Amino acid sequence: MAPVARCGRDARSTPIRASWGPRLQVAEMTGSPRPTVRIDFVSDIACPWCAIGLKALEQALVRVGDEIEATLHFQPFELNPGMPPEGQDAIEHLTAKYGMTAAQAREGGERIRARGAELGFEFAPVRGRVRNTFDAHRLLHWAGLQGAGRQLALKHALLRAYFGDGADVSDHAVLAGIARDAGLDGVRAEAVLATDEFAAEVREREAFHAAQGIHAVPSVVFNQRHLVQGGQPVEVFEQALRQVAGTTPG
Repeated sequence: MAPVARCGRDARSTPIRASWGPRLQVAEMTGSPRPTVRIDFVSDIACPWCAIGLKALEQALVRVGDEIEATLHFQPFELNPGMPPEGQDAIEHLTAKYGMTAAQAREGGERIRARGAELGFEFAPVRGRVRNTFDAHRLLHWAGLQGAGRQLALKHALLRAYFGDGADVSDHAVLAGIARDAGLDGVRAEAVLATDEFAAEVREREAFHAAQGIHAVPSVVFNQRHLVQGGQPVEVFEQALRQVAGTTPG
């Protein structure tokens, strides 16, 4: 039986098995004297702990400041690849998938909202429906080809739309509007969504991470080797950045 895909705050730090491709000596390529850390953020738009983990990671990057040159890349993961177009009520989904009661699901939602507020991310008071996110991942892949900044802007916009506004991120018109608001070409976004463009690339990335043993998100991979999982505190990500880069606080 395949592992249940999970979204959570639990921690795990371990070397990644196998090779993640050639190591990039970015400092030599860019002429930067600072240690460089590549960050692959494996996540799903439908995972609240991914929104929390991203906020914590970004605050950790602010703490290390100019000591480290970091590059951030978003990688796809689907918690619910078989979710139908109409989606599913969030409480119904959580109780069925994880075996919790409706009360436990609501209590968990309150903890998530409180944690998000601490980091500056606002979750809607009531979570509506769980949606299929595959097409959103196709858009994120396309945005990444436009540059890391464009991909980051779209990731932020998708998380805000889904968790803050309750947007249907499986709807193509909604997705194109989110892309446009994030500064991307809306017409090109519509063209991507109207076809299966980048579907194979997203599937390949998902299969790759699954083969590496990643079945829970967020999973944050540093320099294609070291893994931290869960929506961890800022301090955990800061420590990981410094350890991987070989720096210590001044």
